[in-house]
Amino acid sequence: MVTRIALSGLASVASVVSLFLSGPGGRAPAPLEWGAGPLTVAALPRITYVAHRGGAREVPENSMAGLATAYERGTAQVLDFDTRLLRDGTPVVFHDETLNRTTYLGGAVHGLDAREWQGVRLRPKDRLPGSWRSERPPTVAEVLDRFGGRIVLMMEAKDPHSLDRLAELIRARGLTRSVFVNSNDPEVARRVHRLGLLSQLWRSAQQLRTDRPERWRSFVDLLDVDHRARDADLVRAVNSGIARVWAHTVVTDAQRDRVLALGCDGVITDAPGRLARAAQRGARP
Repeated sequence: MVTRIALSGLASVASVVSLFLSGPGGRAPAPLEWGAGPLTVAALPRITYVAHRGGAREVPENSMAGLATAYERGTAQVLDFDTRLLRDGTPVVFHDETLNRTTYLGGAVHGLDAREWQGVRLRPKDRLPGSWRSERPPTVAEVLDRFGGRIVLMMEAKDPHSLDRLAELIRARGLTRSVFVNSNDPEVARRVHRLGLLSQLWRSAQQLRTDRPERWRSFVDLLDVDHRARDADLVRAVNSGIARVWAHTVVTDAQRDRVLALGCDGVITDAPGRLARAAQRGARP
């Protein structure tokens, strides 16, 4: 009882402080650790590790707990997640078109509104290490508010018509140089660039066989290539003039070593903890 009362009191104080410090419209100011501004892509190391969906072999994919765990471990410099649009236009963090694979419910994600989204619960995979509680998938705004400016983020826009709303959320938080917006479509990537955001384009091994990546260097900030592509195709991507070329979705040391040897400067992985620790032990610089 004493503990509960004490915690309630602290929560009340925190609420008052939050209201006092909030800016126009109730939005809190930038976190103190930003200093002069948020962490941006300029701070990324020469070889960058990305926690794909938070690191889907280590944590529940696209969950707040999973993203928080990847962030706290510090083995990845970028957190990746997927975005979908609800019926009322709310962007949420989710990969599939339907709820069936990763939640206890079924049906289309787009069929729900923000109120109904409150009842969705993720179903953690049994084979994941550790113990994970079921939780609601976060909204994009919640992820930006929790991690934006503290670490570089990568969001895939599964619904291209969500770009304007995503741009609003990113701009409102001063994160235009801190968040990559990803798509498989070069024309969507061009639109991302025109919106003043960091443009990321992912391509499959099959697509890379006929792609001419140099055509995209004026509007693509990050080329995201399939690690299964042929050596020649990966080298062509590296030599395209696009500033960053990162490989997905890497899960073994051998896959990582190959793409880095071919010139890729980033590793998008479901196992960032294991791969990054192995690299630190000397597998790769």
